[in-house]
Amino acid sequence: MDDLVVLLDSVGRDDVAVVGGKNSSLGEMIRNLAGAGVSVPGGFATTAAAYRSFLDANDLAGRIAERLEGIDGATVAALADAGAEIRSWISQAPLGGELERAITEAYRAVEAESGERCPVAVRSSATAEDLEDASFAGQQETFLNVRGIEAVLQRVRDVYASLFTDRAISYRINRGFDHGDVAISVGVQRMVESACSGVMFTVDTETGFADAVFVTSAYGLGELVVQGAIDPDEFYVYKPSLRAGRKAVLSRHVGSKRQRMVYAGEGVDTEDVPDGDRRMLSLTDDDVETLGRHALAIEEHYGRPMDIEWAKSAIDGGIHIVQARPETVQSSAKRVLERYEIRDTPAPLITGRSVGGKVGTGRAMVIESPREMERFTDGAVLIADMTDPDWEPIMKMASAIVTNRGGRTCHAAIIAREMGIPAVVGTGEATGKVEDGATVTVSCAEGDTGFVYPGAVPFRVHRAELDRMPEISTKIMMNVASPDRAFTFASIPNRGVGLARLEFVINNVIGIHPQALLDVGAQPEDVAREIAERSAAYGDPVEFFIQKLAEGIATIGAAFAPEPVIVRMSDFKTNEYAHLVGGAAYEPKEENPMIGFRGASRYTSESFAPAFDLECRALRLVREEIGLGNIEVMIPFVRTLGEADGVLEALRRNGLERGKDGLRVIMMCEVPSNAVLAEEFLERFDGFSIGSNDLTQLTLALDRDSGLVASLFSERDPAVKWLIEKAVTAAKRAGKYIGICGQGPSDDPEFARWLVDIGIDSMSLNPDAVVETWLRLAEHPTP
Repeated sequence: MDDLVVLLDSVGRDDVAVVGGKNSSLGEMIRNLAGAGVSVPGGFATTAAAYRSFLDANDLAGRIAERLEGIDGATVAALADAGAEIRSWISQAPLGGELERAITEAYRAVEAESGERCPVAVRSSATAEDLEDASFAGQQETFLNVRGIEAVLQRVRDVYASLFTDRAISYRINRGFDHGDVAISVGVQRMVESACSGVMFTVDTETGFADAVFVTSAYGLGELVVQGAIDPDEFYVYKPSLRAGRKAVLSRHVGSKRQRMVYAGEGVDTEDVPDGDRRMLSLTDDDVETLGRHALAIEEHYGRPMDIEWAKSAIDGGIHIVQARPETVQSSAKRVLERYEIRDTPAPLITGRSVGGKVGTGRAMVIESPREMERFTDGAVLIADMTDPDWEPIMKMASAIVTNRGGRTCHAAIIAREMGIPAVVGTGEATGKVEDGATVTVSCAEGDTGFVYPGAVPFRVHRAELDRMPEISTKIMMNVASPDRAFTFASIPNRGVGLARLEFVINNVIGIHPQALLDVGAQPEDVAREIAERSAAYGDPVEFFIQKLAEGIATIGAAFAPEPVIVRMSDFKTNEYAHLVGGAAYEPKEENPMIGFRGASRYTSESFAPAFDLECRALRLVREEIGLGNIEVMIPFVRTLGEADGVLEALRRNGLERGKDGLRVIMMCEVPSNAVLAEEFLERFDGFSIGSNDLTQLTLALDRDSGLVASLFSERDPAVKWLIEKAVTAAKRAGKYIGICGQGPSDDPEFARWLVDIGIDSMSLNPDAVVETWLRLAEHPTP
């Protein structure tokens, strides 16, 4: 039996040649990670020797090699014909008495431990599979809820045949693997009846950010997540907080989870998920953190980023690892920053989840089935309901991929990353909204949301070698609004975030006025319904606001740690707050909101103080519970010394006392009075961040929303520069931080050089200006 079938707990990572990558990895974890709390269901595997003896006994090896000779991965019809013929040879050949007896004996042992006709998964494990520079995931078949020895024997033969699916043949051709060098092992593993399941990566799949575990989850068995048939929940877990034993969930995203795969007698079935369950998260924070700890243990054992499949038992709630393989895309990425920029976009045809951070343009081809492969042309944009490995021959010709279904770990997303092309997945109705044959632009360069635009939209590509940035005296920081882009932006050379805007999270993620959440019982029916739907996964509307705001802050803080991240408290104007759900009832109408009820005036007002308290609670959660001490506080639009004292008292009342646990409180210097009384303001704060946009507006009495006087707006006006220099001088004299976070230095090289000359500590720039400004300043000698 030993040379035909082995127990999983008897093999390890050095046995790829014996039982393939998948089975050797399962054995490695069973043998070495149980002490770390990692549970891996056991079972057995047929060996590569068993497969080769099967071929020899049926005189198949030579026939297969002859049939595949001269087959090109691009000749779709010839490849399909060859694959179908080879699979028929294998499926009709007997396993042989000795191999059947060995499998039967091993399965009976599983039954003795787990019960008669216990469910097992029968999976492929190719001997070239899951190598460090190539993932063969999904190339062969997997069969779930297989019960009884007759079914197991049949599925073993089906797995052997699947070594010659069209997708597997094409993959080996394109990767340069000889068909005869690849053997297959069949793993038979006890199944977990899953309440929910999914995939996790020990590195961010989009950016390569190494300090986060990315977890996806959906109800039922995990195959629908792997296939990309559904939009799963998504979570990010912060590794340093996990190691420190702190709260570690950075963010949560509720996927649609429209369907789930469940046991159905002997086999599986797909059913709809009830609406109420779709709106809820499929995992608790404790579950997510347990998964994160398992991921850390697996990554540390293997010494490299990993791609892991998991399942949570519906019986006892236990978390089990069912597969682990090396991550093969981000771990091999080069240290060259390639950032795509797209502007002046038309209204999108459709949106979805973005994959890859790039932009692609081409002729849209709506393909309903891999059987239409022959009509697909090189460089076209593939529009499909969803993809699986059968689609790979045409996916390799595409300039971009768009699907109706799937999340960011679905098959289409994985292949798009491998190929380095953009993909927009989970659009819902791309095949109905995008016209076959029309030119489209697929943009994944604008954050977590991907866009499909009509026509060829112009874009630019910025490239920089990250290991060759010159030294400069001024710290270059970044203005960051969207947490979705934080991991991407953190890969740009930087010294932290000089301006993290809470308005983006409140407007784009929460979308509800905080006072409406605090007073939800008094809202009209339509507003109450909207609040209930948006906050369903968080249980309580107020907790929804705090948690979503904390998620945004924590994601930016984690991305840039240990560099400082200066978080500006909300600076909406009344007209902007009024546009939030429920906002009109709480916001006065002002003739000029730019100089009205905003910034510090709100925080110290009786009416808005409870909403400000929620912002403070979110900040405390991030600093104290997650442990991101690099988060600092910035107060905008402080008009008077009295307002300054009032805000500091409000912060202290909320547990954000300046100096406590190293907390720095920075003040925006954007009202002329701030510069005129710089010494007095700096006695109260840890420094200034100059907001040159508002400072210019108020110094020159220009409404920057008015096009009538826009030509007069200039940070280089002598009056504005005088105030800036006065603020810089006062901060230097006091030994306090002095930076700038306005638009000026991003747009004006001369202004940026002048700031260096007067001794500014840092410039916080828009991300698209960082590399260019950095290189420009390196050419400017320090005074």
